[in-house]
Amino acid sequence: MSCLYHPVQIGSLRLEGNLFLAPIAGYSDRAFRSLCAEQGASFCTTEMVSAEALVRGSGKTAALMEKSPAEKAYAVQIFGGNADVMAQAVPIVLTRTSCDALDINGGCPVPKIVKSGAGSMLTREPERLYAIVSAVKGAVKAFAAAHPERPEIPVTIKIRSGWDAQHITWKEAAEAALSAGADAITIHARTRAQGYEGKADWGIQRQLVEFVAGRIPVFGSGDANSPESARRMLEETGVDGVMFARGAMGDPFLFRRVRQYLLEGHYDEEPLKDRLLAGFRELELNVADKGEQTACVQMRKKFCAYSSGIRGGAKLRAQVVSASSVQDYRAIFNSYLV
Repeated sequence: MSCLYHPVQIGSLRLEGNLFLAPIAGYSDRAFRSLCAEQGASFCTTEMVSAEALVRGSGKTAALMEKSPAEKAYAVQIFGGNADVMAQAVPIVLTRTSCDALDINGGCPVPKIVKSGAGSMLTREPERLYAIVSAVKGAVKAFAAAHPERPEIPVTIKIRSGWDAQHITWKEAAEAALSAGADAITIHARTRAQGYEGKADWGIQRQLVEFVAGRIPVFGSGDANSPESARRMLEETGVDGVMFARGAMGDPFLFRRVRQYLLEGHYDEEPLKDRLLAGFRELELNVADKGEQTACVQMRKKFCAYSSGIRGGAKLRAQVVSASSVQDYRAIFNSYLV
């Protein structure tokens, strides 16, 4: 059983394990990634960063790319529908960060992202995907040649199974990514039309593993939200690693439990108090990064996740959605922290 948890090689990057935090807009910020890394996440990826905004000089966008205190290695994910703009964004990312990989978003189903030619549109349009991966790979190579102190880092991509049930295009997207030189592929085995609903098709993950045939690592995403489901994904599909998204929201301990389960065949649950204390640590880190007002507003949805499963949780969450200070959160959860 222990062989299911193992090191992974992505291009020149070697990771100690194969349990990853997905890029999640509004969740995988610096503070949350730090907690996940502390609890055993082998690799984390930032929230998606607009290449267009980077090229325009957006300071707010640049802040999304900062490494967290606990991360040994991390990836920055960029998105865009124009290959030239994506290439222009590369030296900006590599100059401003110490990221260990660049990930390309080829899976986001949000309409405004798709309309720009980015996200899931890349899975639908393999030619565009090829052009973008090629441009990013070329820009990374050029930057490394001009900056020998910054070795060339791997370029990865996350795709979906297809546009909708009538247009399953993962194979064409994967072939384009391979031809363009991608160093790893993550597949969220849902279509763009499914969004985050319905069931992920792990059969497609298995087919992608067979199609890639060991040329580069393949990582699976979709419906892995517990130690048991993560183990099933690894066993049934043969993916090299599991990328957790919604299952990790409000639960950075998921990585510790999965690792323990893969290595020992059992796992220990954390007490409620520990979960809530993790939420307060995330709040504290976010206050330091963003200021109390912004952090407290952004943590509302996160504390709703941290308090999931608590008896009387609906009443608690009704209070959480109006919390605007650290003191508000302490007043709401104080009785659970003693």
